[in-house]
Amino acid sequence: MAERTGLEPATSNVTGWRSNQLSYRSIPFGWGGTLWRGRWPRNLIFERIAFFCGGRSFPSTTYIRPIVSGVLFQEMELWFDPLARSGPEAMAVDEWLLEQATNPLLRIYRWDGEWGSLGYFGKLTDALDGLPGVNLVRRWTGGGMVDHRADWTYSLIVPKKFEVARLKGGESYRAIHSILTGVLKAEGGEPGLSPANGKSGGMCFENPVEFDVMDAAGEKLAGAAQRRGKLGLLHQGSVATAGDSRLRGELFAERLAESWWEAEIHPDDSRIAEIVALKYGRKEWLERR
Repeated sequence: MAERTGLEPATSNVTGWRSNQLSYRSIPFGWGGTLWRGRWPRNLIFERIAFFCGGRSFPSTTYIRPIVSGVLFQEMELWFDPLARSGPEAMAVDEWLLEQATNPLLRIYRWDGEWGSLGYFGKLTDALDGLPGVNLVRRWTGGGMVDHRADWTYSLIVPKKFEVARLKGGESYRAIHSILTGVLKAEGGEPGLSPANGKSGGMCFENPVEFDVMDAAGEKLAGAAQRRGKLGLLHQGSVATAGDSRLRGELFAERLAESWWEAEIHPDDSRIAEIVALKYGRKEWLERR
């Protein structure tokens, strides 16, 4: 069975917010209890107070609403996947998360062994030539070939009900990469978005397309691929420089969402194995093009 801690039903009288009863950092309030656990941005402004104050309950339409400009989500989960995974398993976990997610979720993960990936429409012969001797997996998303041996890899899962999942591809790509650019600037770099309007394919970091992240010398720092469907948006991204994984992930989450919390997620092993067997682990899937 899958287990997701920190995803209990919303507390009564708190519209649209999760009250976590488990293992996150607490923010105590002086009105009779802890309203919410997680991490609040430094520039949080409380609009109204829900829960209770001095023993008096507020109506169910009253809520807390942080007001922060320039973010994509009101709230978001952040998951540092603790397991290094093979290519097929890593892709299957992303698909499972898209099936299960009710909130936007940022996953940071590592690879077990030397792996490269190619996009849904990529040619396997090109990948074998571009990444000789490297294990390969075909993604569910588009884009070119990516060498994951030394990169920082993340996925952003956005359920269909959220506006970002309904944006056009270029719009969501630009929005996410604009925020990632700010994160990399905070690390001391001078990145910017690519004005190039190249054709996706080939080696991803040798072929920047519009809104990829570039360094000051014009080298590609980060790229991504997306897939939209009835469940929402899957955005799979790679940054060429590894950096401090936890610090980068937390800063990325802070800039993506008004508020976020670190989740403990235990994927359904049987479902992951099923997805691997039906898709990402199959020779026919890898060799489809």
